[in-house]
Amino acid sequence: MCKDCGCQEGNKDRFHEHEHEHRHEYDHHHTHDGVNYHTHDAQHDNKIRHIEMEMNVLAKNQEYANKNRKWFSELGIVAVNIISSPGSGKTSLLEKTLETLKNKIKCAVIVGDQSTDNDAKRLNQVCKHVRQIETHSSCHLNAEQISAILPEVIVEGTKLLFIENVGNLICPSAFDLGENFKIALLSTAEGEDKPVKYPVLFSDAKITVITKTDLIPHLDWDIKKCRQYIRQINPGVFVFELSTKTGEGMNQWIEYLINLIN
Repeated sequence: MCKDCGCQEGNKDRFHEHEHEHRHEYDHHHTHDGVNYHTHDAQHDNKIRHIEMEMNVLAKNQEYANKNRKWFSELGIVAVNIISSPGSGKTSLLEKTLETLKNKIKCAVIVGDQSTDNDAKRLNQVCKHVRQIETHSSCHLNAEQISAILPEVIVEGTKLLFIENVGNLICPSAFDLGENFKIALLSTAEGEDKPVKYPVLFSDAKITVITKTDLIPHLDWDIKKCRQYIRQINPGVFVFELSTKTGEGMNQWIEYLINLIN
């Protein structure tokens, strides 16, 4: 359950509303005109508190995001926020990418997971500047967490920062980390209609990467339909189709990243 974005608090409010409704259900004959004003007021107040809490969380996050963005700009760093479902291939793509960019562009990586530093250990084999953030009960990274760890992961000469967000298509999309842009990953093992099911991410992302294209011959998966859904949500998005296993499409992806810096 995510504490930072208000999911948990919202569920608590709904639970209390449910309690109020049942506790006063048998008192309706004691109220004027049969209307239970107390229950109505409790529901209204809970909704207001939930909205205020969400606004406060997002406002605080935006302050740190703006601070991070200014910091990146002053140091000439391009920061990208990679978001996808669990198991879409974020870490595998970063492994191959960092290995290829070694000795070409100085990179750094921040990895977000609810638990373990497994991904950071994998990436540390191909990049020296990797830090893990364990979010525990939270389903996304926030800008304050990024701000706190930047001095540890960014060294002189760093030009490209990859932020591998927690595997989740919803909450990470709502939290600005100060990045230059978001990258959405979609694997061929997922449904073609993910972009229309989760439009916020795919409409905000500057780039969509379709991963695991080597699996297409073995799946009942229509790449033309997937492309159509992506364009329906975001007509101007850059789309890369690649496989880290076979290397198909990786050259175009690497060339794009290099051009971001040059």
